[in-house]
Amino acid sequence: MRATWPGLLASMLVLGSYSPMNDAASASSLTENTGMWMTVGEQRFAITLSDNTAARALVALLPLTLDMNDLNRNEKYATLPRALPTQASKPGMIHNGDLMLYGPDTLVVFYTNFDSTYAYTRLGRVNDPARLAQVLGRRGVQVTFSQN
Repeated sequence: MRATWPGLLASMLVLGSYSPMNDAASASSLTENTGMWMTVGEQRFAITLSDNTAARALVALLPLTLDMNDLNRNEKYATLPRALPTQASKPGMIHNGDLMLYGPDTLVVFYTNFDSTYAYTRLGRVNDPARLAQVLGRRGVQVTFSQN
C-alpha cells in the first residue's frame, strides 16, 4: 500500500514527529539560545549573540578576560587577541547593552544610548542591561566573557 502525501503528513502530525514550525522554531531557538556570559567583578550578565560569523568567531576565543578601557563615558573597549570577520554597518542609534566589533579587533560594550555615525559589526546584546552603566563605571575594568 502506497502512502499519499496528505495521509503521511496527517500521520506525522498526529504522532508529533513533524510540525511545520519545527524548522523555523529550531532556527529561531538556536539563535535566541546561543549566548555567552559577561562577568564584571561579582556581577554576571547574559548576552544573546547575533547569528553571524563574527559572533561565532568571538565564541571560539572564549573564555576571554580583557582589561577594558572607558571611552566617551558611554562604552568600554578592548583589543581582541586576533581579528574577527567583519560586516560593518552604521547602526545610527547605539543602545545600552549593545556588544559590537569596531574594525576587525576591537570589542566594544556600550552602556548608554546615543546616536553614532561610526560603523560596527553587531556581535550581540546584553539581555538585561539596566545595571550595566553602574557595574562598568567610568574607569577601566576587567571583564570576562565565557560560555558558562
